[in-house]
Amino acid sequence: MPTSAVPRSALRLARFTRRLLPALAAVATLVVVFLALIVLTDGAGSGFAAWWAALGFGTAAALWRGRRRARAARLRPFLPVVAAAALTASVCVPTAPTAPRHLPALPFVATQHWSLATGSRVAVYHYPPAKPGTRRATPLVYLNGGPVRGISLIDHRFLQLLARRGYDVYTYEQAGGGRSDLLPMDQYTISRSVRDLAAFVDRLDKGRVDVLGFSSGGVVLTRALSDPHVAARLHRAIIAEPGPMDGPTTRIAGHQGRPSAKGLAPAVTGPRSTHLPRYATAFGLMRLGLLTPDTGLIGQAEGDNAFTAADLGSDTASAYCARDAHRIPTEDTARNFSFSPAASLHIQQTVQDSPAIAPQLRHSRTPAMLMIAECSSQVRQWETAVLAADPAIQRTQYMPGVGHHMWNGLDDNNDRAAAVITAFLQGAAAPIPNYPTRDGIPAFLHDHK
Repeated sequence: MPTSAVPRSALRLARFTRRLLPALAAVATLVVVFLALIVLTDGAGSGFAAWWAALGFGTAAALWRGRRRARAARLRPFLPVVAAAALTASVCVPTAPTAPRHLPALPFVATQHWSLATGSRVAVYHYPPAKPGTRRATPLVYLNGGPVRGISLIDHRFLQLLARRGYDVYTYEQAGGGRSDLLPMDQYTISRSVRDLAAFVDRLDKGRVDVLGFSSGGVVLTRALSDPHVAARLHRAIIAEPGPMDGPTTRIAGHQGRPSAKGLAPAVTGPRSTHLPRYATAFGLMRLGLLTPDTGLIGQAEGDNAFTAADLGSDTASAYCARDAHRIPTEDTARNFSFSPAASLHIQQTVQDSPAIAPQLRHSRTPAMLMIAECSSQVRQWETAVLAADPAIQRTQYMPGVGHHMWNGLDDNNDRAAAVITAFLQGAAAPIPNYPTRDGIPAFLHDHK
């Protein structure tokens, strides 16, 4: 087509595009420089140290590019600098409260606050037996998952069920989670969590206790069993769906259980902090290991306040079987939900950095039970490593028809989990087969690929 036949509007658009592309490239370059500086400075000064440095870099580059231009054209190279400065400023300005948030009281149970000998101040909940005459002699302590997550309403309902079955149930939200007080970031360690458990039992002052540890709570319990000074406080231990117990275990290449609802369940609705530039940048770079959990970009309290249940995304669906994908229950409410992503990452890092505990765990004498879900989202070898190392595990209960969150309010799942737990605590026959056995671990792993 002759040039004269090309519409003038198309020619103007082509010229505009040719001029716009270099400007967009300049903006993208400055954004990349800003993000690199965020990493190099670890987000110092809420990100403003990186912002000012990137602005200075862009200004210097604009002055260099405009040095030989006509006076009227010298300002043009500054337009990408202004645009990039406006975009990146949104990463530096908090949109969530920066002071610690105080969750409202639960209407069905009193919240106590206990100061432990470790220095942690934790929120404590007590569910006494529904019928005092049925009280079991040994208190039951529940360690929830997370790590550093508040106890969900779905867990509270399960603890109420155990209390109705005669158990004197105590639970506490680990430091930094729920209604418990925050700690300095460097104090969030797996060893601190174990010491807090020992201090909690001492503060309870009711002798030895039974402990049910779920997910990361199961990791805390497993490590407690490997420490004879802490294990001396424990009567019986139930390790439910544990994560990796130490550094070597985190590096095991393995497979998960039967298909979960991850990728099948409807997308989680609700506000997400990761839709905002500041928190998407902070949480994303922390997960990649490019920012420390103690980053200067966002404070611990601000990160906790910003993070929502919807930010967990498919993690919730991965805790349920594929068959339950379209009926996943609401685990919590916005008023009760609490999760500290930075503190959680810091504790997980201390697990990854820890040496093997299997040599110590082999000396455990505390009667224990391991619970494994059919549709577990945990790596199977994380769970079987505990079974292989702990000679005091008396039974393993493979729970059919449930995912990682075994007590979830669906069908009779709560009753089945409670039946398994109560049978072990009472020394009664298990309601389901002891599977897998220690000798049967290789066959179990082969059959559940």
